[in-house]
Amino acid sequence: MFDIGFLELLLIALITLVVMGPERLPEAIRTLSLWIGRLKQRFASARQELEKEVGMDDIRHQLHNEQVLRELEDQKNELEQSLSSSDSSQPIKSQPTND
Repeated sequence: MFDIGFLELLLIALITLVVMGPERLPEAIRTLSLWIGRLKQRFASARQELEKEVGMDDIRHQLHNEQVLRELEDQKNELEQSLSSSDSSQPIKSQPTND
């Protein structure tokens, strides 16, 4: 997401340890984790509310149904092609004439 490597994270942790000290660092990490968790929950609830307003479930169902219809149409076309090719490969039987 931010393209931060291991060395950058190690440098940030070292600077934080020096600035905050070993006594306050665990409390700061707990507080930061709590805030990150709250932000994730808010983003998730906002996303769910937006999807509900837009009707994403209906759209997903409709897209799925369209995909199934396309697949059925493709199978129908393949079947028709195979039937037409098998009909043309068989010799035509002559029918008796009533003279």
